[in-house]
Amino acid sequence: MIGKYKKQELFIGESSQKRLQESHAVILGVGALGSSTAEMLTRAGVKKLTIIDRDYVEWSNLQRQQLYTEEDAALKLPKAIAAKRRLEQVNSDVQIDCRVEDITGKNIEEMIKGASIIIDGMDNFETRLIINDAAVKLNIPYIFGACVGSYGLTYPVIPGESPCLHCIIEQLPAQTETCDSAGIISPIVQLVAAFQAAYALRVLSGKAVEPILVSYDIWSMQKAEIHADKLKDPHCPACSQRLFSYLDTGNQTKTDILCGRDAIQIRPGVSQSFDLDALAKSIQHVVEHMIVNPYLLACEFEKHRVVLFKDGRAIIHGTDERSRARAIYSRLVG
Repeated sequence: MIGKYKKQELFIGESSQKRLQESHAVILGVGALGSSTAEMLTRAGVKKLTIIDRDYVEWSNLQRQQLYTEEDAALKLPKAIAAKRRLEQVNSDVQIDCRVEDITGKNIEEMIKGASIIIDGMDNFETRLIINDAAVKLNIPYIFGACVGSYGLTYPVIPGESPCLHCIIEQLPAQTETCDSAGIISPIVQLVAAFQAAYALRVLSGKAVEPILVSYDIWSMQKAEIHADKLKDPHCPACSQRLFSYLDTGNQTKTDILCGRDAIQIRPGVSQSFDLDALAKSIQHVVEHMIVNPYLLACEFEKHRVVLFKDGRAIIHGTDERSRARAIYSRLVG
């Protein structure tokens, strides 16, 4: 155990390493990005790591989610549980806490209370804006990250210093594709996770972080940067007016169990509508038995019958688990 962090300490310094080893990181979502970042921070020696995820390990995860094994997929272990087991083998110095739970405006503040930093491993922007509001409200640094196909984004939200996610939202690409509809390659996951972990290490070791939105396409080897200082919105509801609308559960996606139908209805918390023809084109290769009319799109996805309505609603048949229904909805429409 002697010298476990020696090479890292040589680079960041003894005092920074000590500060790192007194920190508490919370990773929200331990899919591709979250699992990679969780491993890096565990190996780096944070004092405590809390991991939260609502989903379970599937065979299609193994191509890019490096903490998990074929046994985890066969057993359909919750990702948070499987990640905790693996991370405890990686570094016994680190206290690993896990929760198999969905993230909402109702529970997010309790989840992140006392954290030194929050790492984004989510798959949809509504949840990211919930995290952003909670991070700004509680003054906790939040490292945003996203990827699909061969394209990725990172941005550090440092409350009181940098523009928040609300401020830069118009600079982010519209989420019209998901990993299930467009696919994804492992190298972009590792690149985004590396940026997130590097930002986290800087913050946790007491170093300054510039508010730079970085985008990159690892397949075409293209990169772009925007210094976000000029993007701060003086009327931002979160970081300027401190009105945290995404923490209001009335403004969030709602799930209702449909009695006697073995189905969950999902209603978006914010007004939205689907271009059904465009949606059909984006998901046609991952679903079966698709029917599209002017009012709805119906299909089968992973043994579930899914009906997506033009007004953004959905009915997921074949489950009475709200978290499972939300996961399917996110994977198909973002």
